[in-house]
Amino acid sequence: MSPIDWIVLLGTLFFIVIYGTIKSRGSKSIKDYLKGNNQMKWWTIGLSIMATQASAITFLSTPGLGYEEGMGFVQFYFGLPIALVLISIFFIPLYFKLKVYTAYEFLEQRFNTKTRYLAAFLFLVSRGLAAGITIYAPAIVLSQILSIDLRITILFIGILVIIYTVIGGTKAVSQTHKMQITVMMGGMLVALIVIFQKLAPFLSIPEAIDLAGNLDKMNVIDLEFNPKSKYNIWSGLLGGTFLALSYFGTDQSQVQRYISGKSIKEIRVGLMFNALLKVPMQFFILFIGVMVFVFYLFIQPPVFFNEVAKQSVHKSVHNSEMTILENEYAKNHNKQKQNAAIFIDAHRNNDTQLKDIAVENIQENIQTGEQIRSRVKELVVLADDDNEEKDHDFVFITFIMNYLPKGLIGLLIAVMFSAAMSSTSAELNSLASTTTIDFYKRAINKTGTDTQYLNWSKVFTLGWGILAIAFAMMAELFDNLVEAVNILGSLVYGTILGIFLVSFFFKWIKGNAVFISAIISQIIIIIIHWQTTIGNIEIAYLWYNLLAPAIVIFLSIILQQILKKDMA
Repeated sequence: MSPIDWIVLLGTLFFIVIYGTIKSRGSKSIKDYLKGNNQMKWWTIGLSIMATQASAITFLSTPGLGYEEGMGFVQFYFGLPIALVLISIFFIPLYFKLKVYTAYEFLEQRFNTKTRYLAAFLFLVSRGLAAGITIYAPAIVLSQILSIDLRITILFIGILVIIYTVIGGTKAVSQTHKMQITVMMGGMLVALIVIFQKLAPFLSIPEAIDLAGNLDKMNVIDLEFNPKSKYNIWSGLLGGTFLALSYFGTDQSQVQRYISGKSIKEIRVGLMFNALLKVPMQFFILFIGVMVFVFYLFIQPPVFFNEVAKQSVHKSVHNSEMTILENEYAKNHNKQKQNAAIFIDAHRNNDTQLKDIAVENIQENIQTGEQIRSRVKELVVLADDDNEEKDHDFVFITFIMNYLPKGLIGLLIAVMFSAAMSSTSAELNSLASTTTIDFYKRAINKTGTDTQYLNWSKVFTLGWGILAIAFAMMAELFDNLVEAVNILGSLVYGTILGIFLVSFFFKWIKGNAVFISAIISQIIIIIIHWQTTIGNIEIAYLWYNLLAPAIVIFLSIILQQILKKDMA
């Protein structure tokens, strides 16, 4: 990067950290540290919720998904507005009335202590692992920019986030979120404008959309009911609703963002703010990836987007084969570019038949290119065992580094770091809250002072930060980061949601029945995912979020009847 890019990047990040620290200094009680003394306005709540979910993974992996698979991933979010309405009606009044610090406190009042511990434990496991992935994502960026070891960049980012989260608590997290989400969306808008400018010599915006649509990249909605399909309208509306219910209603990283609200009205307005904006936001980010795909139809992309891994092949005994493959890839792309130009001419002349022929030829070119890339991926792994054959998450950052002007590169890198800081700080803050309130205060030190709980919250924040860094070292094992986070959530969120649904709507079911049912449900979901992973069955992970609560509810009803008879 150029000096001006470094100035923009570091200036943006330091301003955000200093702003959040100044705004949040002086937390002297556990309520102030974990709940911001219940002074948050609706816009702070709304922006903080958006920033918590919009991690660096969103801005690295989601454009990569758009580039490779098109707009279909947006269906994942179709259930979110429905879930937020339900949470506003059923969850918020209860949390606010009970003045809870964590969502899991309620479960002890409704059921028993062990059910509270179980739900809190499942949250800690899933969110603790996810925190590692959100650190790993921007580490990819810094590693590629500076050409230094990935593990060093993970340590740098993790330590930076730990410092300001430990110091400021919830108030620091929420205040910095307002600035971070502004930088994120402003930066992505600038990126899209630059993409359109780069496409201008070749085709107009409507022509770019038409070309992407003919190549099946603009298929937003898939109406087919297919449990094997990762993304369709049914998995989005059903599985997505249940995932969002669990995430926004029972995941402490989100619950903590809104239980700090000043009133029920402020909280509800903040949630509706998200219900209106989240789907358009994800559509916008995926669309950027699709437009990068169109751009690379005319400008040759790298045969492998991870430049460091690609260079390792050239330095190995596979250099000659790699050179041959790159030449073949370039020749194939020239044909692809010619066919794309033919498509545009046919579009302008309203020649439908020629358009269809051009589309068929482009698809053949894309298939040939992927065959070449498949062999390149094999060479990447053969050249160095530490290399990964996946390069989805490098697509957008490669475009940024190669084609954005000076200054804007720094701004877009700041977007990645702002997103990483926003999500990771919220995760560490919520992990510390759950550990402090649900385990330390409840089981270890029931009569501690407010100062003790405050100090231990900071210690737990530090501890979870260290664990997140450790897991980040292993995050490269996942094929796609955004999917990795969603899969981790889907494995446990359904069970947690099932517990809460029983608590709300099945008043006659007691703690022992729901506790046993939740354990059985979790075991079943893990077995299903394992069987899916090894190829014995095919069920898209979004369906776990519908299946798990159904199992919890069904078994709870049956077990409660059995336990009632045994007691009689």
